[in-house]
Amino acid sequence: MPDERHHVSSFLMRESLVDKDVMASTDSRTPPVRMLPDAHVVKLGGRSIMDRGRSAVLPLVDALGDVLTRHKLILGTGGGVRSRHVFSIGLDLGLPTGVLAQVAIADALGNAHILGTLLAPLGVVAIPPELFGHLLPLFLRGAPGVIFNGDPPYSLWEHPPGIGRIPPHRTDAGSYLVAECFGCKSVILVKDVDGVYDADPKENPGASLIRDVGVAELRNRRVRTLPFDEVLLDLLERSRLVRSVQVINGLKPELLGAALAGEHVGTIVHAD
Repeated sequence: MPDERHHVSSFLMRESLVDKDVMASTDSRTPPVRMLPDAHVVKLGGRSIMDRGRSAVLPLVDALGDVLTRHKLILGTGGGVRSRHVFSIGLDLGLPTGVLAQVAIADALGNAHILGTLLAPLGVVAIPPELFGHLLPLFLRGAPGVIFNGDPPYSLWEHPPGIGRIPPHRTDAGSYLVAECFGCKSVILVKDVDGVYDADPKENPGASLIRDVGVAELRNRRVRTLPFDEVLLDLLERSRLVRSVQVINGLKPELLGAALAGEHVGTIVHAD
C-alpha cells in the first residue's frame, strides 16, 4: 500500500539533533537575525555599585540620563550583598543550586526597581521578568531604555557548577545572554575597578591592569578572581553575535558615555 502519512520536508527531518556533524552544519546556514542591533546592554554591579548607595548610584544615574538621549540601553542589575546572604543561608540549609538560583532573582529584581525609580522621570522602568523577553523590543521602541534583573531565567534548571553549589550563571552572564540573543551592539559591565587585573587590586596594590585580552589568554593567566562571572568566558567562546565585553569603572561615571561611543576605557575581553 502507498505510504499515506504526511511528512514534513526539512533540513533536519531525519537527523539526530545530538549528532556532532549535524550540529556543526547548522553554522553554515543563514546567520542569526540581530533583533536589536542598535541597543547596548549595560550591567550595573550589585555589590560593586548598587550596594554603595547614593555616592555611587546617583552620579551614574546622572550619566545614564545623559547617554539615554543618544543610545538605546538595556540595563541589568546585580543582587549584591543580599544575594550573598541568601546563598550563605541556603548553603547552610543544604539547598541545591537550582533553588539558590531561584531565590537570588528577587535581590537583583529589587535593585532593578530601585534603579527604575530613579530613572522613572526619563520613562525608563524595570520590566517584570515574565514580560521582559517577550516584550523587550516593544518597550525599547517606546522608551529610551529598560531595566531588568540580570539573572538568566534558568531558575530551578540552573546548570550544576564545576566547583561547589553557587549558581554559575548570575547577573553578568544573564546580561550577556540577553545581548547575544537579541544581537545587541555592545555589552558594558559597570564595576568598581578599572577593569581586569592580573591579581585582585583590592588586595594587591601592585596588580597590573589588563586592557585587552582574549578568553584563551585570560584562562592561561589563571587569575584567581575576576570582576565578572567566570562562566562568561565560556559564553564568549561560543558566541555568534556579541564577541566581546568591556569592563569599566562605574565610580568614574564619565567613562560610561565614552564606552558607549566605542572608546576603549576599561578592559575589553574578546572571544578570540
